[in-house]
Amino acid sequence: MGYRVGVDIGGSFTDFAVFHEETGKISSMKTFSRPDEPGAEVIEGIRLLGERYGIQPADITYFTHGTTVGINTVIQRRGLKLALFTTRNFEDVLELARLKGPDMYSLLSKRPAPLVRRSMVFGIVGRLNADGSEREPLDDASIVAAVEAARAKGAEGIVVSLLHAYRNPAHELAVRERIEALWPGVFVNCSSQTWPIIREYERTITSVIGGYVQPRVAHYLGSLQAALKRAGVDCEPRLTKSNGGVMSAEQGKRDCVQMILSGTASGVIGAAHLAKTCGIANALSLDIGGTSADISVISDGEPRYGTGELIGDFNIHIPSVSVSSVGEGGGSIAWVDDLGVLKVGPESAGSRPGPACYGRGGDRPTITDAMAATGLLGHAPLGYSAVDVDVEASRRAIAKLSDRLGESVEETAEAILNVAISGMYTEVSALISKYGIDISEFSILAFGGAGPMLGCHLAQELGVKETVIPLTPGVLSALGGLIADLKSDFLSTVYLDLQDDDGPLIANEYARLKGAAEEWLLDEQGFAGQAAVTVSADMRYKGQSYELDVPVDLDAALAGDVAAFSTAFHAEHERMYGHKNTAAPLQLISLKLVITAAGEKPSFEEQDVVDAHAEPANRVQVFMGGVWREASLFHRAALAPGHHFQGPAIVAQDDTTTVIPAQYVCRVDRNGNLRVARELAS
Repeated sequence: MGYRVGVDIGGSFTDFAVFHEETGKISSMKTFSRPDEPGAEVIEGIRLLGERYGIQPADITYFTHGTTVGINTVIQRRGLKLALFTTRNFEDVLELARLKGPDMYSLLSKRPAPLVRRSMVFGIVGRLNADGSEREPLDDASIVAAVEAARAKGAEGIVVSLLHAYRNPAHELAVRERIEALWPGVFVNCSSQTWPIIREYERTITSVIGGYVQPRVAHYLGSLQAALKRAGVDCEPRLTKSNGGVMSAEQGKRDCVQMILSGTASGVIGAAHLAKTCGIANALSLDIGGTSADISVISDGEPRYGTGELIGDFNIHIPSVSVSSVGEGGGSIAWVDDLGVLKVGPESAGSRPGPACYGRGGDRPTITDAMAATGLLGHAPLGYSAVDVDVEASRRAIAKLSDRLGESVEETAEAILNVAISGMYTEVSALISKYGIDISEFSILAFGGAGPMLGCHLAQELGVKETVIPLTPGVLSALGGLIADLKSDFLSTVYLDLQDDDGPLIANEYARLKGAAEEWLLDEQGFAGQAAVTVSADMRYKGQSYELDVPVDLDAALAGDVAAFSTAFHAEHERMYGHKNTAAPLQLISLKLVITAAGEKPSFEEQDVVDAHAEPANRVQVFMGGVWREASLFHRAALAPGHHFQGPAIVAQDDTTTVIPAQYVCRVDRNGNLRVARELAS
């Protein structure tokens, strides 16, 4: 028996969660991320595991890794300089998008600039019909001209997204082959190979995002593999995917788009496991790291899944854990715009130089600095003693803004926190509308390095019933990677008017998808055990613009039972919208299949609960609500199940700091979680 190690590499810290396969004990640790030298943080972490816990590299039998490098690349717009090849006369696909403004209530709102500038988009002569047949052959001269123009303008990679490629990839593959002949070694990404969905913009933006992050992610993963080998870890690393599963590192290097939400999905899987363990039916997971705040809805212990998740300014249309991300993490930089308005993010100080209070060369104010300047941080080292908080450095950094705003350093610092919470509140409000949930019935599961710092304040604004802080909140994403299953999604877009004689086509396509899924599991992932297969179909009434994802019985799908598809769709439509029309013709858009191989799940040890008032280790001064006030300081290791205390309070621990506002009470449950709720009037 050995150790299963989960690693989550964020913008500021790299988190380690270690599960002993025999005893079930979970250990944790943090070290600084090293974007300047990918893989170095892993070597340092493995060294520290040996130093602190006696775990040797050869003892590691399973290694999972989640990273935010992909999503951070998009948020910070530090990806590849791409050229986009489209069908001639469709060059404006990214500019037009869906003709929606980012804020429907603001006349001044502007859509974000595309990841590929219009001057880097080139049309290719040649076109397919909607059924995939060729309407106009490819013109080689247009391909040559496009390659020469892209090269002359400094393109570092090319995305090919042609009309109707979801039905027939032949034109895209031919263009790719010609590009590689004309420009050997250039990176090329085809939309039909990324994720072959209908709708040109959705397919194109998904492929563009994949191409935008691919070289950086692939380089990162290659460096990680090499670092593990040098460190003496024999097992091949697995990567967490956007859909909440895991895959091999080799697949990750080829298929980066599937792990764009890698780190964020890991956090949601960890939070869902925690919610199920604690018996929390409805929860919002709030994962705040160094660069972003990631929010997800969990119902009945299961995360929501979907497509079209927001990645920075854009939606990516792959199957994923439903997560909304905003550029407001602990390292997000506060600034004042030309109109004198205070803003926070999306630029992040990262791990180097990091927040000013880290003492690593940073001199620009961040959310973490605002916490330090208000007295909420600085009472204990951060990141397993990696950082001794320099409060005066934070105050000097914030003073640059306070001078412009005409406020004190403390008032400016609290304003920074309020702006950050306001951004998160806006994102949660959108989720409430999207899912039609009653937020008062939900709990917030706050984790990540900065989640417990801001979680209770966000809960206060939202009116949720409680905030839950896990035992090791700073490494919950790493733990999520450990408990994630091997999982992959497969898609076939058929786009047909559903008829009784479509049964053989449906059966053949599902059989093909099932074969591809089993091959993926055995040949690519090396798993020969039992796996679960589930299927669904994107369907709609003919004339509708959008479809429903309809769960279908596997046997009915493999048999091509058209009647079963019709029955399932009508039932789902009635469940969603309260009505159905069994006489209306149906359209079958896409066939989908998911294969899942379950992994081991650690259990959280329950302890006896002894009701007792917790005595603080100290009293400290904090700036809350515009005034300095006294707050109780507790150390997490000294709190036992059954302990309770009132806010304002601060709970310091190795991986994070929890801030509890006034008029709130905190109780420690039998699993060691902090449960924070508004104090009821007597």
